[in-house]
Amino acid sequence: MSKQLIIFTDCGDTIIDESTQVYDDRHIVQQADFIPGADKVLKQLREEGFTIVAVVDGEVESFGNVFRKNGLDYCFDAWVISETVGQQKPAAIMFETAYEKMHLTEADKSRIVMVGNNLKKDVAGANRQGLTSIWMDWSPRYFHTVEEPDWQPDYTVKTPEELLSLLHTLNAKLED
Repeated sequence: MSKQLIIFTDCGDTIIDESTQVYDDRHIVQQADFIPGADKVLKQLREEGFTIVAVVDGEVESFGNVFRKNGLDYCFDAWVISETVGQQKPAAIMFETAYEKMHLTEADKSRIVMVGNNLKKDVAGANRQGLTSIWMDWSPRYFHTVEEPDWQPDYTVKTPEELLSLLHTLNAKLED
């Protein structure tokens, strides 16, 4: 049974541990490891019927390499990748492309969460779109201080397991 909540998610330091990325000479990621527990959570969300859309900055080939090699590319309903869109988050076009790919409307925004590790890109991008923002505060990289009002996340989690619990809670509220 499909869930009410729709999950937009970043990848680096949200699902994949960026410190483990192995690049080739073209700066394409050839392989990378998951954040501990992220692969299990991703599979569980897919099995439970959540809609999951990757809204990511980077190269198409990099994401294909990582998720095909780990056998988890099937977990995503759609991919919105900055290389093909032509801009990176927090640009509105990244989110608008996700809405278009998933046939979502303004009315669906109350059901969408954006999960990401970067306050300036993921959280601000979600907040500017009127989406629920979830900051995955797992990595020591990037910003850890809210420098602008729209960098303030609606929720903060530190592990994939915490994220799973929060997503279940938010989905239950929508289904009530």
